[in-house]
Amino acid sequence: MNILIALSPALGWGIFPLIAGKIKNSHPANELMGLGTGALIIGIITAIIHPTSSNITIFSLSLISGMFWALGQSGQFISMRNIGISKTMPLSTGFQLIGNTLIGAIIFGEWTSSSQYLIGTLALILIIVGVSLTALSKDKSAKLKMRDIILLLFTSIGYWIYSSFPKAITANAQTLFLPQMIGIFIGSIIFLLVSRQTKVLKEKATWLNIFSGFSFGIAAFAYIFSAQLNGVITAFIYSQLCVIISTLGGIFFIGENKTKSELIATFVGLILIIVGAAIQ
Repeated sequence: MNILIALSPALGWGIFPLIAGKIKNSHPANELMGLGTGALIIGIITAIIHPTSSNITIFSLSLISGMFWALGQSGQFISMRNIGISKTMPLSTGFQLIGNTLIGAIIFGEWTSSSQYLIGTLALILIIVGVSLTALSKDKSAKLKMRDIILLLFTSIGYWIYSSFPKAITANAQTLFLPQMIGIFIGSIIFLLVSRQTKVLKEKATWLNIFSGFSFGIAAFAYIFSAQLNGVITAFIYSQLCVIISTLGGIFFIGENKTKSELIATFVGLILIIVGAAIQ
């Protein structure tokens, strides 16, 4: 049972990009707004089923961390449309793993011995090599451009803040969940206002993307229980399997083209990313 709960976040986080990618006439604004709405609904439902107490400081900071997550997700959705799911997800996951590892080591002092520095550095090298392999392409028109990398790297700052936030305060993870989902919803609204795309509120694709929000929200809540039952390290490693689901789903379910050599490089790259995440 514990293993099933541990795999739930990977399943939900791996599937929601595929749901968004399969919806007709769907654009990043539709996807982010739909996901934000779906996540908020899940947050409200879980708060009713598992009510928790909070204070204004924790609530406000949790909300802000959710808004930063929306920043990260906006970059991911834009990148998915520009270069495809099968390239975006490994690259995005790699940036998240590298950023979170360095933040943990430098800011939170999680590396305290020479062996931890050695293993941590090896993990980062494996992740970087893995990401590079998944990005390989023989088609010049399909090769990654610097602007694609910069977009994902910059917006990944939102993911880093969201992921690091629980380490910075002392609070029950379930207490943080609803305000974070509210923050994601508010962040989605801000994205629409800043990009002047409020018209998507009237579009069918936006409301169909609520299902991707359900997938994300359920996975995020399952991750809380996985961390409690299996430990943070085990829960984190299992959750990273989402990159395999989303990447292979982009190739075989969405139909993103790759040559045989590109497919082999992608498989090897995914293995290196997972190994790098596991040995951190």
